[in-house]
Amino acid sequence: MAALAAGLRGGPLRLLARPMASQAGGAPPPPPRDRSFETLRVTPEREHVVHVELHRPEKRNAMNAAFWREMVECFQGIAQDPACRAVVISGAGKIFTAGIDLVEMGSEFLMVGGEDTARKAWQLQQKIRQYQESFSVLEKCPKPVIAAVHGACIGGGVDLISACDIRYCTEDAWFQVKEVDIGLAADVGTLQRLPKIVGSQSLVNELAFTARKMMAPEAQSCGLVSRVFPDKAALLRGALELAAAIAARSPVAVQGTKVNLVYSRDHPVHDSLRFMAAWNMSMLQTDDILKSAQAAMEKKRPEDVAYAKL
Repeated sequence: MAALAAGLRGGPLRLLARPMASQAGGAPPPPPRDRSFETLRVTPEREHVVHVELHRPEKRNAMNAAFWREMVECFQGIAQDPACRAVVISGAGKIFTAGIDLVEMGSEFLMVGGEDTARKAWQLQQKIRQYQESFSVLEKCPKPVIAAVHGACIGGGVDLISACDIRYCTEDAWFQVKEVDIGLAADVGTLQRLPKIVGSQSLVNELAFTARKMMAPEAQSCGLVSRVFPDKAALLRGALELAAAIAARSPVAVQGTKVNLVYSRDHPVHDSLRFMAAWNMSMLQTDDILKSAQAAMEKKRPEDVAYAKL
């Protein structure tokens, strides 16, 4: 139910990040660049870079039922697309997103079926966990995901970018954990991921308890975003340039790095080192190491090395 809270139209909701029943055990989903979506626009940008755009500008990119389903389908496809090595996610129109579309999604949580309180609660729990997985799919995707935020990023938008690997924004961007203003606790990722991003439990508590707006300078100073740009055009150029630089590196190295960074965030150092050793005992056998070493000796740029698809 807190999923309603993503902010007055700013709440998070998610679908299963693991393969859907129709895909389990079958063929992988088609690359998202070969598909059309109702709420997303997916375009290839530069070599090995995909640009995913929240595309309901007339609704301020509010997150309706189709959005939650399509995010899962899109990023499951990206995760399995060997031609993609990095992703930029942005919003069409005047703002990044107003969060959950309460007009369309309200009935999802206010009209839960079940013969008694326990059964209704069980159904509601399943819904919330499904919506949680819709943004977790960004984190589970081994390709680095860069969020490019302009204007407002409300409720569910904060959940979304908290699951991304890198966050850039414009000078006019602002962020709001909106749920308490709707009478709910945020339930789809912000409260779990934001403290580990900004490193200040006090600041996270303040933002979550009051729903106050955090402007771009504060977002940069606390570590939520790493760069601030003067306008949306400059923002997208910067994000796409970063994605291209990432995509130029060995996909074995980059994707292995992301998997281990996420694992290390949630596990003790000792366990993470053991996981890393188990990971690299096979990944160190890649030809990419020899190619990279030879390129370095020949004073070539990473962009000049042809790495095989992964």
